[in-house]
Amino acid sequence: MTDFLVIVALAALGAALVGLLAAPAVRALRRRSVALSLFAVAALAVAAMAAGTVAVAQAMFLSGHDLGVVMAVVAVSGVVSLAAALLFGRRIAAGSRELARSARTVGSEGGFVAPDEPPTAELAALSRALEETSARLAEARERERALDGSRRELIAGISHDLRTPLAGLRAMAEALEDGVAEDPARYHARIRIEVERLSAMVDDLFELSRIQAGALALTLSRVSVYDLVDDALTGARPLARAGGVRLVDGGVAPLPVRVDAQQITRVLGNLLVNAIRATPAEGTVAVSARQDADRVVLAVEDGCGGIPPEDLARVFDTGWRGGSARTPRADGQAGAGLGLAIVRGIVEAHGGRATVRNAGAGCRFEVALPGPGA
Repeated sequence: MTDFLVIVALAALGAALVGLLAAPAVRALRRRSVALSLFAVAALAVAAMAAGTVAVAQAMFLSGHDLGVVMAVVAVSGVVSLAAALLFGRRIAAGSRELARSARTVGSEGGFVAPDEPPTAELAALSRALEETSARLAEARERERALDGSRRELIAGISHDLRTPLAGLRAMAEALEDGVAEDPARYHARIRIEVERLSAMVDDLFELSRIQAGALALTLSRVSVYDLVDDALTGARPLARAGGVRLVDGGVAPLPVRVDAQQITRVLGNLLVNAIRATPAEGTVAVSARQDADRVVLAVEDGCGGIPPEDLARVFDTGWRGGSARTPRADGQAGAGLGLAIVRGIVEAHGGRATVRNAGAGCRFEVALPGPGA
């Protein structure tokens, strides 16, 4: 047993001596090629094994022939080990270089193209991570393009919507100043209407900016959907009467929800105003509310004639104004494309979801809100 311990100690001493001598070289290779590093590690292992073997052989007083056999075995094993380490290291280095070249395509228009069969599991995992990152960057780029397009449409629309009433206000003000207005009271009433419309547009812009900045403060309380719908219908009835549109009850259950009553009333009001303006005279707009699992779904269905399928995904985008399938507003003015964007922002701030689909003679807008226990 003592001899065995002596042999182990001698082998460990020889290997440790080689390790101490090779430590500076290992530190010097920290930032060098992985192939060179693997070769150095293999060389260190071979040298440590050879040193331990020589130390043990000397202690055991082997014959010259036996010592030569042992060293030959060590030499052959070392050469094979070094060759394998060199080949494997070069393969890893080549895979790393190929992955580095592919990584330069992350975020490009063509997208990331993963190299074929990375040599190690780590490089394969890195390749998958880069592929996922490239996909997320592509999605972000597409969203940015869509937002940029929406912003351009919004600026163009707002500019048009401001130019027309401002020109009318200027003309009416000049007529009143020159004393050529035949009916000043009618001019004053018209000026008040235009100012209110401009004020509402500015309010919508301010509200949308708060929503997009995440600064919309909600005051949540438990209320009945029936009361919310009733308040929204009360505000929409004058517009419906003026346009010859009938508001009908599509089945409103007195379901409880925990929401900001003022904001959800505004959501319903925006949906009703859009529905009424898009529905021709003698048409109907139906409002309903139902329970769907742990959600309460409010719906407004109009008779606009439907929305083109290619536009359905853009309905809630900022600046969207609709296409030829929707009837123009009764007052001849196009909306600024803010109402539905505000609807989506308020609903999502409540943790809900706003959707639209074609149904019957028009389209159906649905707002899914969390129940009181959500």
